[in-house]
This record gives sequence, C-alpha cells and structure tokens, in this order.
Amino acid sequence: MSTPDRNPQEGGGPNLVSIEVMRNHSELFRSECMRLIMESDKACKRMQDDDNKRLDQRVRDIQFLRKELELKLDEIILEIDALIVLQSRVMKALEGCKEPMRVTVLCLEERMKRLPSERLHDEVDRELLRERELIDGVGSLLQRVAEQINEQIRLNRSAKYYVEQDLKEKSEAQCIDDSCALMTTHSQSNLQKSINAKTLLASLTVTPKQWENISDINIIKAEQQKTNSQSLRALVESLLEQTASDMQKQVQATTSAFQLNVQEIKTAKSQMEDQLSKILSEFASQQRNKEDLQASITENEHFLSLAQSRLTLRRQRPGKEHCHDPAQSQLLAEVQQLTVHISKLHEAAAQSEQQQRALIRCQLDLQENIGIKANSLYIDEVICAQHREPIIIHNF
Repeated sequence: MSTPDRNPQEGGGPNLVSIEVMRNHSELFRSECMRLIMESDKACKRMQDDDNKRLDQRVRDIQFLRKELELKLDEIILEIDALIVLQSRVMKALEGCKEPMRVTVLCLEERMKRLPSERLHDEVDRELLRERELIDGVGSLLQRVAEQINEQIRLNRSAKYYVEQDLKEKSEAQCIDDSCALMTTHSQSNLQKSINAKTLLASLTVTPKQWENISDINIIKAEQQKTNSQSLRALVESLLEQTASDMQKQVQATTSAFQLNVQEIKTAKSQMEDQLSKILSEFASQQRNKEDLQASITENEHFLSLAQSRLTLRRQRPGKEHCHDPAQSQLLAEVQQLTVHISKLHEAAAQSEQQQRALIRCQLDLQENIGIKANSLYIDEVICAQHREPIIIHNF
C-alpha cells in the first residue's frame, strides 16, 4: 500500500510561520525593552541630576540662612555680654550708694546732738537733706534700671535660644541634604529603607515660604532685641554718668556748706573769745576801780571824821569864843562837801559792783556760748568730717 504525497510544512512538524512570527515579535519586544531601558536610564540620570541640583541649591539656601543666623547669634551674644557687664556696673553703683547714704543719715543724726540753741535748720542741714533725697532717688532709679537690664537679658537670651535652635535644625538639615547629595544607589542605608512613605509625607508640613519665614522671624526678633538692647545700654550709660555727676556735685555742695558753716562758727567763736578776753580785762579794771573807790571813800571818811572832830572840839570853846568864824564856816562847808563826795563815791561803788555783776553775767554767757560753739564745731569739723572723709563718688 502506497503513502500519499504531502507538503513538508504540513503534517505534524513545527509551524515555521508561527515560529517566525514569534521570533520577530520577540526581537521587536527586545528592541522596545532596550529603548525603554535607555529612556529609563536617561530619565533616572536626568532626575538624579535635577535632584542633585535641587539639593545643592537647598544646601546653598541653608548655608545662606545659617550665615545670617550665625551673624545675628554673634551679635546677640555680644549684646548679652555687654548687658551683663553693664548690669555689674549698675549693681556696683547701687552698692556704692549705700555708704554715702549711711554717712549722710549719720551726719544728720550727729547734728541733732547739738545743743538746743544751735539746733537750727541751717544750710548744712538743707544740703544734707538734699543729699539724702538725691541718693535715695539715685538708688531707686538704679534699682529700676537693674530690673530693666535683667528683663532685656532675658529677652536677648530668648532670641538667642530660638536662633540657636534654628541653627541647630539648619545644621542637621544641611548634613542630611549633603548626605542625600552624596548618596548613590549603592550607598543606601537600611535605615533609609525603613522610612515609609507615610512618615515622609507627615514630615512635609512646612512650605518653602514658611520655612524661610521662620528664620526671617527669628532674625527679625534677634535684630529687634539687639536694637532694644543697644538703646537700653545707651540710656543706662547716660544715666550712670548723670547720676554720678549729680551725686558728686551734691556731695561737694554739702562739703562746701560744712566748710562755710565751720568757718562761720570759728569766726563767731573767735569773736566771742575776743570779747571774753576784753570782758575779763574790763572786769579786772572794774575791780581795781571798785577798790580805788573804796579807798577814796575811806580816805574821804577820814577827812570827814577829821572835820567833824574839829567841829566837835570847837564847840568846846568858851561862850564868847564860840564864834562862827571863817574857820567854822570852812569846816561846815568841808563836812557838807565831804558828805556829798562820800555819797557820790558810794553810789559809784554800788554802780561799779553792778557793772561787775553784769560783766560776770556777760562772761558766763560768753563762756557758755563759746562752749556751745565748740560743741557744734566739734560735731561739724571733727565727727561729721571724719564720717564724710572716705566718701568718694567715682564714675559708675
């Protein structure tokens, strides 16, 4: 039995047409894949280049803001240091007010120990009261200034804190972006692979404008506090200079009042001592005058006694001889004149004694007033001067 003829492409053999089609399709698919790979590679490189450019730009932006923040940080630190130094000066000035105030009050108390007749509200008292009022006012003012400085230091430190925090975050962000710029497909860490998309999206809550505004706000706040701090320092410097000058002038005015008062007391005391010397001399002269009067009275009484004795004796003349002759007339006139002289001498002696008593009263009064002046002089020239000698008002 013979077999029928058949086509080699027919029958149970492979379908070469289909195979050819499949092969052609595979070649086309490979070409498409190669094209896709090339396009993907280009896209990846382009995107990586764009990423690197964006990251570089971001790093430059961060660096720019860091420089601005670092500049403000340096400025605010300098202001804090300057305020701390100024605060120390203010506290020293406050401390420097205590001793002058103590001395002023002590001088007022010492001057109250003067004797009542000298306890006058004189120019020294007025200057001491002005001095006490001025020092008290300066102390209150410096206390308020110290509180303002404390508050400004607090505000400066607050601004410094936010700038430092911003710098810290900027530094961390720059390190991360630098790392991102250096990162390759072969250098990814397992830690970065563990960051899921949800966490990444949750962290992106600040827009670029908000990000820039945060630093701008911190810089503006720091600049504002720096300006406020500089204004406060200029004001405090002026106040320290003015208060020191005012205190120096007042202390000098009080010292001048003391010196003038001491000179016036010395002059008055010297005048009274001179008068006392004259009074004592006059008293001695008056004593001699009284003695001379007493001697004259005694002598005149002797002459009177003599005249009276003569008259008595002449009365014993015989009756015819009992003549009112010139001798008798002279004796009678002599008795009368001597009596008048003795009377006047007694009056003069009495007046001399009165003068002596008046001189003694004047002497005692002068001695008392000299003692009072000496007491006042001791208080002002010795005690108060010793208290005030250490007072030196330095420039604060």
